[in-house]
Amino acid sequence: MRQTTAQRHVMVNNPQGLHARPADLFVKTASKFEAHVEINKDGEVVDGKSILSVLTLAAVQGTELVIQAEGPDSEEAVEALADLFEREFDDASTTEHQQDRGSA
Repeated sequence: MRQTTAQRHVMVNNPQGLHARPADLFVKTASKFEAHVEINKDGEVVDGKSILSVLTLAAVQGTELVIQAEGPDSEEAVEALADLFEREFDDASTTEHQQDRGSA
């Protein structure tokens, strides 16, 4: 059986870059999929399911990355991960947490 592969180019738009919180969200999202996930930054390829590997990229604002996945759910994985970049890692749980802190 042939493995399915997918990839997508994304841009880091967050002014703080791909720092700890977005890297953690990326890894948690990638880990939901069976596919092997990698991030490529200028030829440096790291494991997309390892927080330390993602942080070593030191991807600052304006960095172009390539999300690559191989496995049965690679298309879904790449789309979900690219969506994080499009939303600048703004997820509902983060918004709710910020609202909770604001009302306390």
